[in-house]
Amino acid sequence: MHATGTVSGVNEQLDSQGHLRHLVTLDGLSGDVLTGLMDRAEAYLIAPGQPGPGDRSLEGLTVCQLFYEASTRTKISFELAARRLGADVVNLVIPSSSATKGETVLDTLLTIQSMAVDFFVIRHKEAGLMRNIATQVCDRTSLINAGEGQQSHPTQGLLDVLTIRQHKKDFENLSIAITGDIRHSRVARSTCHALLALGVHDLRLIAPENLLPESNELTHARRYTDFDAGITDCDVIMMLRLQKERMQSGDIPDLDSYRKHYCLTSPRLKLARGDAIVMHPGPINRGIDMDSEVVDGRQSVIHQQVGNGVAVRMAVFAAIADGKKS
Repeated sequence: MHATGTVSGVNEQLDSQGHLRHLVTLDGLSGDVLTGLMDRAEAYLIAPGQPGPGDRSLEGLTVCQLFYEASTRTKISFELAARRLGADVVNLVIPSSSATKGETVLDTLLTIQSMAVDFFVIRHKEAGLMRNIATQVCDRTSLINAGEGQQSHPTQGLLDVLTIRQHKKDFENLSIAITGDIRHSRVARSTCHALLALGVHDLRLIAPENLLPESNELTHARRYTDFDAGITDCDVIMMLRLQKERMQSGDIPDLDSYRKHYCLTSPRLKLARGDAIVMHPGPINRGIDMDSEVVDGRQSVIHQQVGNGVAVRMAVFAAIADGKKS
């Protein structure tokens, strides 16, 4: 029996009882759902050197990671999250798998699913793949999107808004700027969906014209090509790297010109509010996205973002596991 008959018509990520079944996108999830996941993540946060929480939500369950694109932060944090919750974890090494013989992602997943795997964590370049796979898996299997082309990266969006909430409590009154290569950024899309669901009214997208999203995307945000004007009086600045691997060669900007107009420097940071926080999903290209003195400065919360990733992914696993037990 396939999952199609068990998901709701409102949002195929939820089962018929309203429990989280898959996490494919943040688009369409309510602010209440996102807040519940953030609240749960807070309970999983630990300081460096402390033992992990004793929750065994995933004991007896198996997680398989399929990363068809490179990853450091996301892959490691998903594995840590699963293991801290008691799961068995399998990492498929794609270059030595049957993918090299032409096996599709879906066939690979269905093959492994036959071995009684409960969760698949997938990163892939193909847009729309996750939604399609979520309709094909059996009832016991759940899918978590670990990055899909330039379309969606929901757990990154969740950890971004959790980081903001830890410093700025009231989303409705915040001015938040996302700047850099927004057009090719799955992170930007997921974080924007989360911020809008949580009630942010002043959301600003800053980039050269050819790196802003299409005109029919993220229409609730204000758009700027002037970096200085865009970050003025902001409470939060989230920088993005240039995703050259997703650009046509003619779209890659001249780096000297880009740095001159769009790099976050200490003098530029003074245009934002004095207590503004600086974020970046990583990896960072120092001297292009932002100067090192900003990356390592007192307003940077970048390492906190990374640390929050494990807790957020634990919360997602645990929330889905709750539905499996009901």
